[in-house]
Amino acid sequence: MIARLPDSMQVFERGWLSANNILFTGEETALVDSGYVTHAPQTLALVRHALGGRALDRLINTHLHSDHCGGNAALQAAYGCSTAIPAAESARVAAWDEEALSYRATGQQCPRFGFDAVLTPGDELELGGLRWQVLGAPGHDPHALLLFCADEGVLIAGDALWENGFGVIFPELAGEPGFDETRATLDLIATLDARVVVPGHGWVFDDVPGALARAYSRLDYLSSDPRRNAENAVKVLVKFLLLERQRIALADLPALLASIPVVASALKLIGRVDVEHDPYHALATWATTSLVRAHAARIDGPWLLDA
Repeated sequence: MIARLPDSMQVFERGWLSANNILFTGEETALVDSGYVTHAPQTLALVRHALGGRALDRLINTHLHSDHCGGNAALQAAYGCSTAIPAAESARVAAWDEEALSYRATGQQCPRFGFDAVLTPGDELELGGLRWQVLGAPGHDPHALLLFCADEGVLIAGDALWENGFGVIFPELAGEPGFDETRATLDLIATLDARVVVPGHGWVFDDVPGALARAYSRLDYLSSDPRRNAENAVKVLVKFLLLERQRIALADLPALLASIPVVASALKLIGRVDVEHDPYHALATWATTSLVRAHAARIDGPWLLDA
């Protein structure tokens, strides 16, 4: 059963290639997060159907990973909607620095988009006739934001908190702090009187204490050995590629991994797959075995398939 949300909110649960979208109606309409680019036609169809002929006035991003903003360009083209992004990313978006924005580093796509406004922790928004606080949520992404409606006890958490965990802690792969920031974000969420959480992926849920307990446990596990975060990142990136492409030739996977810069960073931390002459072949074999064992992928002849 989905936890109760205010009548002016509607959540489109999108699976794991695209982030969930949150649509607000009222005097002004707004959408929080826009999914991945390959799902942009579906995003437009969902928004058009839900709006019933009304315009989309505003678009807001919790953070600028490709699965949260890949539909921005399509929505802007269709509606001319005003777009607000985290303030710390504004210069990168203005210059469209794909390396600084993580798209080149992760081997993912994101069509260029613009913005009209920026969001900074401490700001307040009105969405769906409700007041929302903008809060910082570093960890998974150093510039990520939370949106919290204290009057309704609703938290839009992005990838800072899911029902069972949180997003990959990417800064740690680049040698930048992320574990302590993730813990601080969880500590912040614990201070909020949130009765229901809209995560970036997965079901809307109301067992906030349980989710926090699981997130803290997951963080303890990852931070106790940085290799674990690196291994998780590689598996997530391969799974993302499978979700996007549906199948990858096993023979092509080593070269594909070698072309993704963040995988090179992860490889330095995953010392046990370091093979002198062909580390990416060893990494591809390990990732494939791990995903198949977890029933997240399957092998069919020469192909690695999504499962």
